Amino acid sequence: MFDLGWTELLVIGIVALIVVGPKDLPMLFRNVGKFVGKAKGMAREFSRAMNDAADESGVNDIAKGFKAAANPMSTAMDGVKEAARDMTSSLDPTKFDPKSETGKLAAERAENARKMQATTARVVADRKAKEAAEALAKAEDYEAKLTAAPSDASSETKS
Repeated sequence: MFDLGWTELLVIGIVALIVVGPKDLPMLFRNVGKFVGKAKGMAREFSRAMNDAADESGVNDIAKGFKAAANPMSTAMDGVKEAARDMTSSLDPTKFDPKSETGKLAAERAENARKMQATTARVVADRKAKEAAEALAKAEDYEAKLTAAPSDASSETKS
C-alpha cells in the first residue's frame, strides 16, 4: 500500500512542523491518529463482514473443494493426521482394565509418577526452608552488627 521509509516520515514531520507550527502539532498528530484508527476499524469491520458473507454463501466450502481437487495428496494426509489424532486421544492408559497386564503397568507407572512428584515437592520445600533459615540468620547477624557498631564508635571517642 504505502511505502514510507524513515526519511519520508522525517520530511513529512518537518513540513508539518513548519506549516502547522509547534503549538498545534500535537493536536494534528492526535487527530491523524484518530483518523487512522477509525480507518483501520472500518477496514476490519469490512473484512469481517466479507468473511461472514463468504461463510454464509458457502464460498469457503467451495474453496476447500478446489484445494482438495488441486492437491489430493495434502487432503489425504490431512485425513490421516485427523485419524491419528482421534486414535491417540482414545488410547488413554488409565482406561485399561485394571486386571490386565497393561492396566497393572499403567497403575504402577502412575504410582511411581506420584511418588516422584511427592519426593520432588518435599526436596523443594526442604531447600526453600533451608534458604529461608540462612537468610534469617544473615539478617540477624547484620542486625547484630548494626546495633553493635554505635557502641563501638562511642567507646572509641571516649578513650
